[in-house]
Amino acid sequence: MMSGGNYTSLDNQKVSGSVPAVPDPGQVTVKFTDSTLQTFPPSGAQGKISGASRPPRDADDTFSKPVAGSDEPQQSGWFRTFTVAAYKPYFDVDTSDVVERIKDSLFPFRGTFNEKTSSNPDLYGPFWICTTLIFVAASIGTFVTYVAHKLKKKEWNYDINLVTWSAGVFYGYVTIVPLVLYVILKYFSAPSGLVQLFCLYGYSLFVFIPALCLSVVPLEIFRWVVAGIAGLMSATFVALNLKAHIKSAGERWFLIVAGIFLLQLGLSVVLKLYLFTVTV
Repeated sequence: MMSGGNYTSLDNQKVSGSVPAVPDPGQVTVKFTDSTLQTFPPSGAQGKISGASRPPRDADDTFSKPVAGSDEPQQSGWFRTFTVAAYKPYFDVDTSDVVERIKDSLFPFRGTFNEKTSSNPDLYGPFWICTTLIFVAASIGTFVTYVAHKLKKKEWNYDINLVTWSAGVFYGYVTIVPLVLYVILKYFSAPSGLVQLFCLYGYSLFVFIPALCLSVVPLEIFRWVVAGIAGLMSATFVALNLKAHIKSAGERWFLIVAGIFLLQLGLSVVLKLYLFTVTV
C-alpha cells in the first residue's frame, strides 16, 4: 500500500506530463498596405497640362506628333487626326487656366495671349465659349422678341431657327475663319499653329456673352453701343495677338491684320442685326 505522498507525486507527474504549457501569443498586430486613398486629391498632376502630355508648340505638324507617355496605340501622319488621342492634350486644362485666358481676352491691348498659350493651346475653352454663346444668343433673342410682341399686344411664336442659326454662326466662325487664315499665313510664309488659331479665336468670342446679356435693355442706341464695344474689343484682341507674327509675311502684313480686324468687327454687327432687330 502506497503512502499519500507517493500518490501526490504521481498525480503531479501525470498532470505535468499530459498538459503541455501553451506559450502566450501576446498582442497580434495586423499590418495593412499603404493606400493612396489616404491623401485626396492625389499628389500627381491630374487635370493639368504636364510635360509628358503637353501639346506641340507652334508648328505645321500639329497633329502628326505622338503624345509621349500614352498607352494607347499610336498612329502616324494624318491618320492621327481622326483619333481621340490626338485631341486629348488640348482638353487637359483646369479651371484656373481657362479663367486666366478669359481674363486676357477681356484686356485686348496687352497682346500677350499668344505668348502665354504658344506651348499649351487648348480647345476646351473655345468649345464651351461657343456652346454658351449659342444658348445665350438664342434665349436672349427670344426674350427680346417676346417682350416686344407683348408690349404691342401682338401674337408671338417661338422661332427655333434662332438656335440653329446661332450654332451655325459661332461654330462655323470659330472653325472656318482660323482654317482660312492658316492657309493664308502659310501662303505668305508666316505659318502659325492651327490649334493656336482655334484657341485665339475661341477665346476672342467670350466678350460677346456679357454683350448679349446687356442687349436685353430695350434701347436701340444702347444695343448698338454694346455691340460696337464688344466688336472692337474682340477685333483688337485678335489683331494685336497676331500682329507680331504676321509681320513676317512681308509688306502685306497690314492688309491681313486689317482684314482680321474688320471681319471680327463685322461679326458683332451681324449679331446685332439678326438677334436684336425686332419687327412686330
